[in-house]
Amino acid sequence: GFVVGHAGLYQALAMFAVAYFIIGMTVLSVCAIATNGALDAGGAYYMISRALGPEFGGSIGIMFFLANVCGSALYVLGLVEAVVDSFGIPPGQKEGTGVHVLPQSYWYELLYGTVLLALCLLVCLVGASIYAKATFLIFLIVAAVLGTILVSFFATRPLTVPIRLPHVNGTETDNGFFTGFSLNTLRDNLGGGYGVDYTTGQMMSFSSVFAVMFNGCTGIMAGSNMSGDLKRPSYSIPRGTISAVLFTYLVYNLLAFLMCATCNRILLQKDYGFLRDISIFPPLVTVGIYAATLSAAMSNLIGASRILYALARDDLFGRALALAKKTSASGNPVMAVILSWLVVQVVLFSGKLNTIASVVTTFFLLVYATVNLACLALEWASAPNFRPTFRYFTWHTCLLGIAGCCVMMFLISPVSASASLGFLLLLLLALHYLSPSSTWGYISQALIFHQVRKYLLMLDVRKDHVKFWRPQMLLMVQNPRGSARLIDFVNDLKKSGLYVLGHVELQDLDMLPSDPLQPQQDSWLSLVDKLNVKAFVSLTLAPSVRHGVRQLLFTSGLGGMRPNTLVLGFYDDEAPQDGLARHPAFTSAREEVPLGFPPLRAPTTPKLLSAREYVGIVADALKMLRNVLLARQLESLDKAWELRRAASPPPTIHVWPMNLLRPDSARYADTCSLFLLQMACVLNMARAWRRARLRLFLCVEAGTMPHAQEEKLRQLLKDLRIQAQIQLVPWDAITRLHWQTCQGPPGGPAEEEEEEEGVVNFPTNTAQVSDEYVCAANKLVLEQSPAPAVRFLYLPRPPADTSLYPLYLHQLELLTRGLGPTVLVHGVSAVTSTQL
Repeated sequence: GFVVGHAGLYQALAMFAVAYFIIGMTVLSVCAIATNGALDAGGAYYMISRALGPEFGGSIGIMFFLANVCGSALYVLGLVEAVVDSFGIPPGQKEGTGVHVLPQSYWYELLYGTVLLALCLLVCLVGASIYAKATFLIFLIVAAVLGTILVSFFATRPLTVPIRLPHVNGTETDNGFFTGFSLNTLRDNLGGGYGVDYTTGQMMSFSSVFAVMFNGCTGIMAGSNMSGDLKRPSYSIPRGTISAVLFTYLVYNLLAFLMCATCNRILLQKDYGFLRDISIFPPLVTVGIYAATLSAAMSNLIGASRILYALARDDLFGRALALAKKTSASGNPVMAVILSWLVVQVVLFSGKLNTIASVVTTFFLLVYATVNLACLALEWASAPNFRPTFRYFTWHTCLLGIAGCCVMMFLISPVSASASLGFLLLLLLALHYLSPSSTWGYISQALIFHQVRKYLLMLDVRKDHVKFWRPQMLLMVQNPRGSARLIDFVNDLKKSGLYVLGHVELQDLDMLPSDPLQPQQDSWLSLVDKLNVKAFVSLTLAPSVRHGVRQLLFTSGLGGMRPNTLVLGFYDDEAPQDGLARHPAFTSAREEVPLGFPPLRAPTTPKLLSAREYVGIVADALKMLRNVLLARQLESLDKAWELRRAASPPPTIHVWPMNLLRPDSARYADTCSLFLLQMACVLNMARAWRRARLRLFLCVEAGTMPHAQEEKLRQLLKDLRIQAQIQLVPWDAITRLHWQTCQGPPGGPAEEEEEEEGVVNFPTNTAQVSDEYVCAANKLVLEQSPAPAVRFLYLPRPPADTSLYPLYLHQLELLTRGLGPTVLVHGVSAVTSTQL
């Protein structure tokens, strides 16, 4: 009567259609989720949390709990309104007459609400079985009342209904008319005629009437809320919910038409209890109204308690809800019922039914939207285990349900909708950072997998361009305890590219009962989380380290995301230090180092890798067209101190783009030198290294026009958009050492090999320089002050003759001895671009 009195028949039917469209789409989603596995207590909360994860589930669970709590208060207030309407002392009279004996005031109505709520509490405390019996009894009563009302529209003769309403000056009297079936009455009631709601004194509108009406449709979750108490929830919820929705939709539309055809607008707007006046048996209507509202109040109260119990049992809010876990001997969550009752009692202080209607409606719409979102996410994730037996839904119905809920939420009350979404966001963030991890499975992971697979297929390596090149790192780690700072450093070098931590386990799977790498995987992933590096982990079994690195270079990555750069620690005789225990990630948080890693190798223990095999790994990577970085003494790099110290000048990065082991080849613009420049620039672009300054060293000899070389290099840096300070370094004395000890005149076979830049042809540069020369070059690099945070040096190719591998490694060791954190770089691919 309230709806059709204010909105008219057309708008009332439109409201029912919109409301039931939203509800229908949501019911399809509920049925799909309910038939996709075993359901437990919590209804919609259980469905959402197991589909979308604990953050969404917990936050929506709280919202749904509040929706049911407010809904219960709403129905109790409605029942109080009906009781006062029947038995209250009329306004303006001091004493009641006949059955009108109940005083009317805010406090008295609060008292009546408290008593009625206590009755609901008693039923819910007894348990779900007595609630189910009480609900079935109420259903029979309401069905009987509904039958008499439908008969009354036809059997009752036209009559005048006197209406007495409270007014500023006492009471206001008016007359409403029941005309029987009349075309004029129907015509008058077709359009809208919004007036003042006599219970609140507020002017009604489409949104405020829809908010009140929608509360009569929110019972669709009543069955799913009882999921933990049903014998076969997957069978009962779809059948019960769909039949209830269809039945109530037909009844509401039929009642709306009959009211519009028989009752004038004054009666509909100013007497919400007019059905008693026109009934053939008025007391039965009163009983029906009481039974229906009492049933709805109990349904929401028991639903709220089951949601609270499920939230408490899942431990999402820790000790805050610990009390709600307690149950009776029969399994009834009595403490959750009592806590829910207390919250409903607090809401009763709002006093008027229509005051909280918009808040309740907003909460319910938000929950329905999330149920649709959960089903949509499951459908879009295309997980093989999502195969509900209920198939009458698609992603379109889910999307329509979400859109309908969101639109109606803001139409009803933009303020309530915005506040609800803000509250939901706060709960999401709180649960994301504070709640423990769950074992329910995260739909976000399934959706990410689905999207990543799609985009990886779209990432075509044939469309790669040097403009968009980025380093994709494979860092080989023997034991993370001795490589923590190196792992951190390479994370800064990757420039949003792929980063893989590789590890080779020297074992034979034929001799083992199971894969030994699986138990280690969690320790490595925990390490990645603690060090806060964006890296993947790739572990392999191999008979030798060299074979293992080959495997990882061949197989790491997927599609267009494969490592293009191999990073190795330096091969020397220094005793490894446990940098993991001193890493800020563990020292500041006072956390234990992951126990899955063995202790570091003792200095007297032989290495797992020979010098020849180490150089062979470098040669293999270059044959496979991978760039190579060798990092020495990176564990001594205290990045936090180097980059945050307030001393002036700022820390520097020294770059030596020339091959210091080949003084007869003074080029600084070959592929390798440009790659070295690019890596230094990439490091400088990292957030932690932006304060550092690049210093580029140009080795010059007398009589070679150094200023012309400097200008040429400066132009190159300008073209490459690299900001660096160029420093000329005279090295005549050092090159003189080389020519004194060099065997064979310039232009001999060795130089011819250098001129050829084929991939397979390795220059035998180790035969061309003496240890004395290399030590002098080392001293030259070391003397450049101030001492940098890190140095980048040119890494020559390994010699073609494998017997020279130890000598090659020896010369690299001499060149970098005592330099501090140093990265030797050899690039095989073009990585710089001067194009737009």
